[in-house]
Amino acid sequence: MPNSPHSSSKPWAIVLAAGASTRMGRCKAELPWLNGTTLLSYQVEQLLMAGITPVVVFGPHNARQQTGLIKCQVVINPHPETGKVSSILAGLKHIPRDFQALMIVAVDQPRSQWIYQTLLQAHLSTNAPVTAPTYQGRIGHPLVFSTAVWISLDCLSEETLGLRQVMQMFSEHIQYVEFKTADVLMDLNTPECYEEALLRYFS
Repeated sequence: MPNSPHSSSKPWAIVLAAGASTRMGRCKAELPWLNGTTLLSYQVEQLLMAGITPVVVFGPHNARQQTGLIKCQVVINPHPETGKVSSILAGLKHIPRDFQALMIVAVDQPRSQWIYQTLLQAHLSTNAPVTAPTYQGRIGHPLVFSTAVWISLDCLSEETLGLRQVMQMFSEHIQYVEFKTADVLMDLNTPECYEEALLRYFS
């Protein structure tokens, strides 16, 4: 496992990569993506380029993919089958409480460096507890959280709808950042979505 970076008061990201990829039919983290990388490597690379330190959460079934990851922490969620919340909670244990900002990033929602940087700069320029990207009125990902939301994140549960509950709790104080690209909505859940995205980027 890579060593933990020393500085804590900085932006962090929890990269969720522990899912079983049932709908995709193969592990999403190792799917080929831009620049000759995998989806996971691309996400980590773009986050690091944006000045954000990733904490990558794997499951026992794909823990081998931590090989080659640098400048990030790796966490193994022993029971990812219990839901996404369990991976978020596993990652939170490795996030210092004095973080500047915390992004929750899904491995199947690849974003470029400039999107991360735009969201981070917007978040740090206000006191908003949550910052979210939008495109034509639709809320996208990733979400960015401030330390004010720590307790709510630490109390997440599948029974209370996970991050949806947090969004509802802070609904009147969310900062929305409008983008001119639908990339902030991209979600590669199925082979069809993945193939469509490949055509878009490689055609």
